[in-house]
Amino acid sequence: MESMKNKSVLNLLLLPLLLVLMSLPSLSASGNNYGKKKHFVLIHGAGHGAWCRYKVATLLRSEGHNVTTVDLAASGLNPKQVNQIRSISDYYEPLMALMESVPATEKVILVGHSLGGVSTSVAMEKFPHKISVAVFATASVLSQSLSFPAILSEISRRNASVMDTQFFFGDGPTKPPTAKLFGPKFMATCMYQLSPPEDVTLALTLVRPVPIFNDVALLEKETRVTSSRNGRVPKIYIISKDDDSSTEDFQNWIIQRSLPFDDIKVIEGSDHMVMFSQPAKLTSHLLQIAGMY
Repeated sequence: MESMKNKSVLNLLLLPLLLVLMSLPSLSASGNNYGKKKHFVLIHGAGHGAWCRYKVATLLRSEGHNVTTVDLAASGLNPKQVNQIRSISDYYEPLMALMESVPATEKVILVGHSLGGVSTSVAMEKFPHKISVAVFATASVLSQSLSFPAILSEISRRNASVMDTQFFFGDGPTKPPTAKLFGPKFMATCMYQLSPPEDVTLALTLVRPVPIFNDVALLEKETRVTSSRNGRVPKIYIISKDDDSSTEDFQNWIIQRSLPFDDIKVIEGSDHMVMFSQPAKLTSHLLQIAGMY
């Protein structure tokens, strides 16, 4: 009886993914026109991990593509703890190690989400010859005219509520916070408000603290990009229309300061976690991009 009950629960959890997979014929018709297998590297946002790409990774693989989902430092299954991350270069090191291992004859499609756009931008600077196109989904984008400290300053200026987000003071109570953990209320109402409830439950189980980088000079140095290297890589932006965390206005603020883009796409009905709220639409765009680059 217990076994049958567990199977029923599992079937209920898998039903949303099955419904997404049933939409694959229309996805195939609109993307991957050249029939070539591409290598996607998916980079998660703050507090998340490779796990948050399970829907999109499944859809892309079912179309014959190779997909690598990265756990950045102190994220997902990465063994480091947040108090071991002393600089942003520590944080994005797993992506750089992966890019180093990519053969010189191969090019990948980078897809960065949210804070993952910073790591994506740095990878473009360090490995422009290994990237066919970089895709930014409601993400931060670095350019020679837009630094990461400038983006953080704009976020602070907009003074968005962090609600029940918890802060950690690894350097002592009189020093600035060194990490934060998104609270359940903040995640449910600002990040996942249009996502399936089972994915909210998954995220509340797996999300980890996010390092905060207080050394602004070091932060700027370790995220600096140039037009001669980063600027060589074609880039595409995907706007999440109903994002209550990084609003559409803020996404456009980033876009206008990090031009040019080969294309700017918009996904309707998507919250900040577009890979959960609109996985089929996001995958459709990625398949179209794969057919072009």
